[in-house]
Amino acid sequence: LTLGQKSADLVTRVAGSWYFIISLGILLLIWMTLNMMMVKYKWDPYPFILLNFVLSTLAAVQAPIILMSQNRQAERDRINQRYDYLVNRKAEREIEDMQRDLNEIKEMIRKLK
Repeated sequence: LTLGQKSADLVTRVAGSWYFIISLGILLLIWMTLNMMMVKYKWDPYPFILLNFVLSTLAAVQAPIILMSQNRQAERDRINQRYDYLVNRKAEREIEDMQRDLNEIKEMIRKLK
Protein backbone atom coordinates (compact mmCIF):
# COMPACT_ATOMS: atom_id res chain seq x y z
CA LEU A 1 0.00 0.00 0.00
CA THR A 2 1.13 3.53 -0.67
CA LEU A 3 1.50 6.10 2.08
CA GLY A 4 -1.64 7.85 0.81
CA GLN A 5 -3.66 4.65 0.96
CA LYS A 6 -2.43 3.86 4.46
CA SER A 7 -3.24 7.43 5.53
CA ALA A 8 -6.73 7.23 4.02
CA ASP A 9 -7.39 3.98 5.88
CA LEU A 10 -6.14 5.51 9.14
CA VAL A 11 -8.32 8.63 8.73
CA THR A 12 -11.33 6.43 7.98
CA ARG A 13 -10.66 4.22 11.01
CA VAL A 14 -10.20 7.19 13.36
CA ALA A 15 -12.97 9.43 11.99
CA GLY A 16 -15.43 6.54 12.06
CA SER A 17 -14.89 5.77 15.73
CA TRP A 18 -16.89 6.71 18.81
CA TYR A 19 -13.67 8.04 20.32
CA PHE A 20 -13.43 10.65 17.55
CA ILE A 21 -17.10 11.61 17.74
CA ILE A 22 -17.07 12.01 21.53
CA SER A 23 -13.73 13.85 21.48
CA LEU A 24 -14.99 16.23 18.80
CA GLY A 25 -18.18 16.86 20.78
CA ILE A 26 -16.18 17.65 23.93
CA LEU A 27 -13.84 19.94 21.97
CA LEU A 28 -16.82 21.80 20.49
CA LEU A 29 -18.40 22.26 23.92
CA ILE A 30 -15.12 23.58 25.34
CA TRP A 31 -14.67 25.94 22.37
CA MET A 32 -18.21 27.36 22.67
CA THR A 33 -18.14 27.56 26.47
CA LEU A 34 -14.82 29.40 26.54
CA ASN A 35 -15.95 31.84 23.88
CA MET A 36 -19.23 32.56 25.66
CA MET A 37 -17.74 32.84 29.18
CA MET A 38 -14.58 34.80 28.50
CA VAL A 39 -15.13 38.52 28.59
CA LYS A 40 -11.84 39.91 27.34
CA TYR A 41 -10.20 37.29 25.10
CA LYS A 42 -12.96 35.98 22.84
CA TRP A 43 -11.22 34.66 19.72
CA ASP A 44 -14.49 33.47 18.13
CA PRO A 45 -17.58 35.23 19.53
CA TYR A 46 -21.13 33.86 19.52
CA PRO A 47 -22.03 32.95 15.97
CA PHE A 48 -18.74 30.98 16.06
CA ILE A 49 -17.74 31.79 12.48
CA LEU A 50 -14.20 30.45 12.96
CA LEU A 51 -15.54 27.21 14.44
CA ASN A 52 -17.93 26.88 11.49
CA PHE A 53 -15.01 27.41 9.09
CA VAL A 54 -12.85 24.81 10.87
CA LEU A 55 -15.65 22.22 10.86
CA SER A 56 -16.46 22.89 7.19
CA THR A 57 -12.80 22.50 6.27
CA LEU A 58 -12.58 19.28 8.29
CA ALA A 59 -15.63 17.88 6.48
CA ALA A 60 -14.32 19.00 3.08
CA VAL A 61 -10.99 17.24 3.66
CA GLN A 62 -12.35 14.15 5.41
CA ALA A 63 -15.04 13.27 2.88
CA PRO A 64 -12.76 12.60 -0.13
CA ILE A 65 -10.24 10.75 2.04
CA ILE A 66 -12.96 8.47 3.40
CA LEU A 67 -14.28 7.93 -0.13
CA MET A 68 -10.78 6.93 -1.31
CA SER A 69 -10.58 4.36 1.47
CA GLN A 70 -14.05 3.04 0.66
CA ASN A 71 -13.15 2.76 -3.05
CA ARG A 72 -10.09 0.69 -2.15
CA GLN A 73 -12.21 -1.53 0.07
CA ALA A 74 -14.75 -1.94 -2.74
CA GLU A 75 -11.95 -3.01 -5.10
CA ARG A 76 -10.75 -5.59 -2.55
CA ASP A 77 -14.34 -6.82 -2.21
CA ARG A 78 -14.62 -7.20 -6.01
CA ILE A 79 -11.42 -9.26 -6.06
CA ASN A 80 -12.70 -11.46 -3.22
CA GLN A 81 -16.05 -11.91 -4.98
CA ARG A 82 -14.27 -12.97 -8.18
CA TYR A 83 -12.19 -15.47 -6.20
CA ASP A 84 -15.33 -16.83 -4.49
CA TYR A 85 -17.02 -17.17 -7.88
CA LEU A 86 -14.08 -19.15 -9.28
CA VAL A 87 -13.99 -21.42 -6.22
CA ASN A 88 -17.75 -22.00 -6.49
CA ARG A 89 -17.48 -22.84 -10.20
CA LYS A 90 -14.71 -25.36 -9.47
CA ALA A 91 -16.76 -26.91 -6.66
CA GLU A 92 -19.76 -27.13 -8.99
CA ARG A 93 -17.71 -28.96 -11.63
CA GLU A 94 -16.35 -31.37 -9.02
CA ILE A 95 -19.86 -32.06 -7.71
CA GLU A 96 -21.08 -32.70 -11.26
CA ASP A 97 -18.18 -35.13 -11.81
CA MET A 98 -18.98 -36.90 -8.55
CA GLN A 99 -22.67 -37.10 -9.54
CA ARG A 100 -21.72 -38.67 -12.89
CA ASP A 101 -19.47 -41.17 -11.10
CA LEU A 102 -22.25 -41.98 -8.64
CA ASN A 103 -24.72 -42.50 -11.49
CA GLU A 104 -22.24 -44.85 -13.20
CA ILE A 105 -21.79 -46.83 -9.98
CA LYS A 106 -25.58 -47.08 -9.58
CA GLU A 107 -25.90 -48.32 -13.14
CA MET A 108 -23.17 -50.92 -12.58
CA ILE A 109 -24.92 -52.15 -9.41
CA ARG A 110 -28.23 -52.44 -11.30
CA LYS A 111 -26.55 -54.53 -13.97
CA LEU A 112 -25.08 -56.85 -11.33
CA LYS A 113 -28.50 -57.58 -9.82
